[in-house]
Amino acid sequence: MKRKYIALLIVGLLVIDQVVKFYIKTHMTLGESIHVFGNWFQIYFIENEGAAWGMSLGGRYGKLILSLFRIVAVTAIALFINHLWKKRAPVGVLVGISLVLAGALGNIIDSAFYGLIFSESTYASVATLLPEGGGYGTFLHGKVVDMLYFPLFSIHNVPGWLGWLAGADGVFTFFAPVFNIADSYITIAVVYLAIFQWKYFK
Repeated sequence: MKRKYIALLIVGLLVIDQVVKFYIKTHMTLGESIHVFGNWFQIYFIENEGAAWGMSLGGRYGKLILSLFRIVAVTAIALFINHLWKKRAPVGVLVGISLVLAGALGNIIDSAFYGLIFSESTYASVATLLPEGGGYGTFLHGKVVDMLYFPLFSIHNVPGWLGWLAGADGVFTFFAPVFNIADSYITIAVVYLAIFQWKYFK
């Protein structure tokens, strides 16, 4: 697999991720939900301060540490792809690791630049791109945009001994995380590599 094809794949995946995030950010209010297929698949706009799958790492310094860690990790992954390419690794391996890199880069862009280029998203108004007064945050302190929500089913009135599974409303929802396309790249890549390419890494 030629290097240029690897680069085109990563850029293409990044463009898809960022176009979707830009659209969501500039067309939906925070917390707005669009039901795509009934209740089990929704476009549900939220933002998080830190890690993937809607999780967060507390505080301003936690956010900075996570952003710096992501940059180091992305650099390491890029070097690893170059190493695999020189070793003539199978195309499937190169594609899988490229998916991981694209996913990591997608969320780094949010963290690094969204605070600079977007106004704050609120529950009453959508954000604007390149606002006159400047963005809502500083470099490396942007929020990650999430929008994919698959609450496959819910159990109401969860028994007391299972209360730790339920939310404040007493309802347990499977699958509760809200995530984005970049997160999906990483998850798909890890599952694919573990199932189909494990022999290469053994």
